[in-house]
Amino acid sequence: MPREPLPAAAAAVRSRPWAATFILTFGLAALALSVGLSVSFGAADISFPVVWEAIFHFNPDVTQHQIIQELRLPRVLGGAMVGASFAVAGAIMQGMTRNPLADSGLLGLNAGAGLALAICFALYPGLPFMHLIMFSFIGAGVGAGLVYGIGSLAQGGLTPVRLVLAGAALSALFSALSEGIALYFQVGQDLAFWYAGGVAGTKWYQLKIMLPWVAAAIAGAIALSRSITMLSLGEEVARGLGQRTNLVKLAGAVIVLVLAGSAVSVVGAVGFVGLIIPHLARKLVGVDYRWIIPCSAVLGSLLVVYADLAARMVRPPYETPLGALIALIGVPFFLYLARKERREL
Repeated sequence: MPREPLPAAAAAVRSRPWAATFILTFGLAALALSVGLSVSFGAADISFPVVWEAIFHFNPDVTQHQIIQELRLPRVLGGAMVGASFAVAGAIMQGMTRNPLADSGLLGLNAGAGLALAICFALYPGLPFMHLIMFSFIGAGVGAGLVYGIGSLAQGGLTPVRLVLAGAALSALFSALSEGIALYFQVGQDLAFWYAGGVAGTKWYQLKIMLPWVAAAIAGAIALSRSITMLSLGEEVARGLGQRTNLVKLAGAVIVLVLAGSAVSVVGAVGFVGLIIPHLARKLVGVDYRWIIPCSAVLGSLLVVYADLAARMVRPPYETPLGALIALIGVPFFLYLARKERREL
């Protein structure tokens, strides 16, 4: 008897291109507006005309121009890159694993990268930022490998909630080890920024190193998006449609490690961006990852940039940790998703 389910399953991939086009168009416009707002507001408010002059007609003798060019502009651009990185990484993880709770922060990647950074600060002080990114990739990979290994040991195999529980346990262990290293080697001041999470210290040289990695990884994710859509329907369906699933998973894992490692090396322990944004994108544009991934990049950038702006405005002139503000949204959202998955505990 001929097999019909595969074409039917492929046809079931519904998308809303008009919604995706709307999000990409107006999302990029909102992102441009957010850049202007974020550069203008801070401990010293700066008018839009001055911001325009500082960006397009920079005068190093003007203090406000220096503030914009050296502090605020790299900060907001770094926030946009970090938000896109975490969101796309989360979208890929959720699509490949069919796990609605997948997120680089919840599955140990961020904590693994943070532990690698702690070791670098302790044993190799003054290490160039390029080397820090490489160690972040390695730490994220070790964290992900251990989480999946531990989660697989449970009777009945991996389930979304078991995977998150393994990630939470390993993240707690990595965080404790990082704090122990910070105390023993007296590098707590250097690590304090990564614990809190934020883009306040972002510099141009960091962005120049990070940009090629992030751009290449997001381009790779878009190129892989059709295969991820097939995987999100189920591995058997993907194989029946001619997908080389193991190769797709390997390429996706490399992209996730690059995105998560790059973002953590700049912004630190910021979680939940990769959990919230892909769900929002799927709700808006459907289940086709050719639209989910670019929309996730734009929405993730918007979330982090506006959250960073809010972090500066909650109690000026002091700053609220960026990770804490995003967690106010992320924790209830995570509990809602976990409640839906409680049957698999």
